[in-house]
Amino acid sequence: MSEKNREGKRTARQKLAAEREKQKSKDKRRRALIVGASVVCVLGLAAVIGVVAANAGKDDGSESAGPIVAPSGAQGKDGLAIPVGEESAKSTLVIWEDFRCPACKAFELAYRDTIHELTEAGQLKVEYHLATIIDGNMGGTGSRKSANAAACAQDAGRFTPYHDVLFTNQPAETDDAFADESKLIDLAGKVDGLDTALFQECVEGGKHNSWVEKSNEAFRAGGFSGTPTVLLDGKNIYQDRSMTPAKLKQLVQDANK
Repeated sequence: MSEKNREGKRTARQKLAAEREKQKSKDKRRRALIVGASVVCVLGLAAVIGVVAANAGKDDGSESAGPIVAPSGAQGKDGLAIPVGEESAKSTLVIWEDFRCPACKAFELAYRDTIHELTEAGQLKVEYHLATIIDGNMGGTGSRKSANAAACAQDAGRFTPYHDVLFTNQPAETDDAFADESKLIDLAGKVDGLDTALFQECVEGGKHNSWVEKSNEAFRAGGFSGTPTVLLDGKNIYQDRSMTPAKLKQLVQDANK
């Protein structure tokens, strides 16, 4: 083999080796980029999952920032219960409700007259707790804003009649009509003495929004299965399929004997 041919083959091998090294470098850089991008994607996904988990069951919270102001006369742990009835009553009914919740409306319409009769007779004390799970599940702010309005009605000493008006005029579950503060103020006109400048300011300013948020947090922390949750002296009577207004009345009257 001539010297010229040997030199040519040597040059070709050197070029091939150089190309191989160049390709190895490219492959190494590409793998580094892929690994880096994967790490970023995983971290990004983890952050998204964390945000979603943290917000499950919550409303948007955009107007709930601010000091926690409990409504007048609120009782219980952290002042989250709105009491109705005589403190001396021997039976206590604890009700967790959401003003957008259709099942809550059904319960109220069925048991309302009996509950009013028993509270007015001094035999039953009711502690109302307000939740916003429909806002969290369906979106919107109607649960929170109507709960704030009910707390404003409590400030005015008109909680019970306004509470009843809200459930009587409850929109469809998918209709966030209670997010409209003017709607809540219009409904106050159905309660004697409630539609005042002070009430309107309380509703429009979201005075009790943070309190409502805290109440909803207590509901979620309580491990309840949903609204309404109705506890008579600690026993969940809403889960009792045999419960009727007449049976509730009898249980309360027996406790007061």
